[in-house]
Amino acid sequence: MKIAILVLDGPYNHEASDTAYNFTKAAIEKGHEIEGVFFYNDGVINAAKLMEPPSDDRNIAKRWSELGGSGVKLTVCIAAAKRRGINDDVVIDNAKIAGLGQLVEMAVAADRLITFGD
Repeated sequence: MKIAILVLDGPYNHEASDTAYNFTKAAIEKGHEIEGVFFYNDGVINAAKLMEPPSDDRNIAKRWSELGGSGVKLTVCIAAAKRRGINDDVVIDNAKIAGLGQLVEMAVAADRLITFGD
């Protein structure tokens, strides 16, 4: 099954990002194809490399970047990113900034679009 992922909530304040990440990893392990992960609204904060969590906490941006490095397409909504001060200099490695058209393309190509967050 082809799955597209939409992340709407930022890191550390809700479980949406953690759940999306764990779901994506589990889906890959079960043999599903991930069409991509799209970060929208406060979800774009997950792709900001400026966060520095304490050493005993999970580094959400690093986890997403590593997942992107394994071949999962990570896309950050340009409009939502600009509203939050996130630009190409701030985006994590293995992610790109693009428009909502990318979300539409992912959703059309996927069998399912799974949304995490409000």
